[in-house]
This record gives sequence, structure tokens and C-alpha cells, in this order.
Amino acid sequence: MASDRAAGVSFRCSIAPWLSVRGSAQAVEFYKSAFGATEVYRLDGDDKGVVARLSVHGAEFWVSDESPEHHNFSPETIGGGSVRMIFTVADPDAMFARAVKAGATEVYPVSEGYGWRVGRIVDPFGHHWEIGRPVESEKEEFHR
Repeated sequence: MASDRAAGVSFRCSIAPWLSVRGSAQAVEFYKSAFGATEVYRLDGDDKGVVARLSVHGAEFWVSDESPEHHNFSPETIGGGSVRMIFTVADPDAMFARAVKAGATEVYPVSEGYGWRVGRIVDPFGHHWEIGRPVESEKEEFHR
């Protein structure tokens, strides 16, 4: 928790990705179905587009339609993305299966390596998500 001593205010510092997509209203519905996201904030536009802040168990991200005039491009426009989301969950196998059932495409299946159980999907809007969790080694378990 950070604080602004002059103002006497405490706040939580965070970094939240803002995903630019084509079809923001459909994207919001996908993320609800795939990840169990809830809408924290939503602003509906006249053109059927939305700006939404979504939360998955407190992990927040934003979604809106791309806006090339403001230099916000979807992966579909630029032919891929420059970032990928690391989505840490208690049960990556279940969340991965839920996302694929909702319409995501498997990039690589959930497996273990480098201390993680993780798999990678691409959502219908071109954003890549690694869904996983750290795994404890036998040595770490032994020292508990």
C-alpha cells in the first residue's frame, strides 16, 4: 500500500494492461466466459463499442476497441501482439480448458518446465495468455 502523505490518502499501486481489440463488447463476453471475469467498470459507446475494466479474482485489466487515431492497435491490425499476459491461477489446467471451451486457441498445452505448470492460448482477438502457476519442487516440499 502506498500513501500520499501530503494528501493523507492511501492507495494500492498497480499496473493493469489495457487490451485493444476489434469488437470490444464481444471481447468482454469472451473474458467473462473464458476466465470468469467480472465487470468493475463499463462505458458503452454509441458505436456498440465499450470501455471496460474487468477483474478476475482481483487481477484487473481493461478492454476497448482499437483506436488507430490514438495509436491503439489490436493484434489483428498489426499482425500479432508485442506483449503476452501471464495469468497466474490456482488450477491452470482447469482455466486453460475453460478458455479453450470459450473459443481460445491452444498455442501450447499445459505442462511443467522451468518451475512452472503453464500453457499458452491465443484469444479470439489475438492476445496471447500464458495460464499457469509456479510449482514446488520435491526439495522445497521436503524443507517444509
